[in-house]
Amino acid sequence: MTGDPMLSVALTRDPQVEAAIGGGLASYNTARFRPSDNTTLDILVRDDNSGKILGGLLGHTSYGLFFLDLFYLPEGLRGAGLGSRIVVLAEDEARRRGCTAAFVYTVTFQAPEFYQRHGYRRFGEVACPPDGATRIFLSKTLA
Repeated sequence: MTGDPMLSVALTRDPQVEAAIGGGLASYNTARFRPSDNTTLDILVRDDNSGKILGGLLGHTSYGLFFLDLFYLPEGLRGAGLGSRIVVLAEDEARRRGCTAAFVYTVTFQAPEFYQRHGYRRFGEVACPPDGATRIFLSKTLA
């Protein structure tokens, strides 16, 4: 490389960029630690008739940890135990993969109580001014 590298701000995620950065980090980790074992763990909720995705859980496992990245159910599917079934299914799969802990963050107006009812414990929070929302970080031992 000659000269200073060029910097830019991206407002959308390009899959090629994500692959370049993720691949570079994986190579770095492999050289210094061990091969990456970052594996997708998604639970999808589909409409019975159309097959359209209505919601679900997006997560991943890595080095013995389960990260619950995103979780959404439309209002009409909430309150009947489906969310609980999804979390249990994801945690069971994480255990099957050898994970010993799970991590999630949520926001005060989203679902901290839901996760706490499922055994997650708060270990940190970050206030998000000016609107008063707070990001809450939770973890759970997967015994």
